[in-house]
Amino acid sequence: MLKAVAIANYRSLRHIVIRLQNLNVLTGANGSGKSSFYRALRLLADTAQGRVVSSLAREGGLQSTLWAGPESVARSVRRGEHAVEGTRRQHAVNLRLGFASDDLGYLIDLGLPTPSTSAFALDPEIKRECIWHGSVFRNSSLLVDRQGPLVRVRNGDGDWNIVMQHLATFDSMMTHVADPRNAPETLVLRESIRAWRFYDHFRTDVDAPARSAQIGTRTPILDNEGADLAAAIETIREIGDVDKLAAAVADAFPQSELSITNAVGRFTLSMKQHGLLRPLEAAELSDGTLRYLLWIAALLTPRPPALMVLNEPETSLHPDLLPPLARLIAQAAERSQIIVVTHAAQLIAALREYPCNSITLEKSFGETKIAELAELNLPAWYWPTPR
Repeated sequence: MLKAVAIANYRSLRHIVIRLQNLNVLTGANGSGKSSFYRALRLLADTAQGRVVSSLAREGGLQSTLWAGPESVARSVRRGEHAVEGTRRQHAVNLRLGFASDDLGYLIDLGLPTPSTSAFALDPEIKRECIWHGSVFRNSSLLVDRQGPLVRVRNGDGDWNIVMQHLATFDSMMTHVADPRNAPETLVLRESIRAWRFYDHFRTDVDAPARSAQIGTRTPILDNEGADLAAAIETIREIGDVDKLAAAVADAFPQSELSITNAVGRFTLSMKQHGLLRPLEAAELSDGTLRYLLWIAALLTPRPPALMVLNEPETSLHPDLLPPLARLIAQAAERSQIIVVTHAAQLIAALREYPCNSITLEKSFGETKIAELAELNLPAWYWPTPR
């Protein structure tokens, strides 16, 4: 389980450290930084897939994602005595992302590229990556350390072995130094991150794949867009908890049942509702009903991940469905660590009825802060000194 996530210089997240528990609810007003936190988590996950640089490029490049405010804000500015002005920078311009668990921690430092004539001169460079033991970074607890093109690994005797000397600036050590013999910690951490699951874009439009028949194979993990909904529901019925599936449907839609039609390997979802003479196929369901069924399939997965992040799960749902959704999320949190990013007051209130870490974000002078949280209550976090 992640104990803390740290982000520096990503959009409005100039420097933020968030303590995490098993069930976490992140909220705040529009523009407070919720989406930036969610996207920063996705960037962290992209390191394990070897695409953090390309993901940044799709966001407009490092320059467009960096903190746009001054390096520091004087007290006189905060008191309203002077306007915000830029100053000469004292430190390197970089984007830093990291997390820590009880066992291992990881961080990545991305900076501006060295001036060149390359057509890819706008690509950010990975300056440093570190893996350490424990929840707080210390030089003495470092296990794997990448600085520029060189990667070194600490052996069992406490000495350092150089395992790579010419790692490209656009390649992460997570994908190129994951050796079960020489760097087992990198391999373990990479596979752990690859198992993280993000859901934020279930399609329920008239042409959504979930509304039509799809080729069905065993689907313990629902697709990000929900295309394989029928197969995922059938998989839960065969190798998952069929009683929890029936209870989740009945909790949101009393006296309703799901059925799967298999026509020569193509699966179609239908729903029998109270008062109707025939079941409705997925193509006939409302957007809200279909979206809720997608959440059921995602949260009742027979293969629960270590971490599941849900971005605005209340979208298209009637307020009456939010308490059942909260119960479904709390149930899933018994098997996975859950982060819910939302601004739906009713969903937040329902989730707070369970053991829950509630985090409210707010902005001050363009910078995202954690509301009503003193610095002394922040989890310990140290960025390594640049070398």
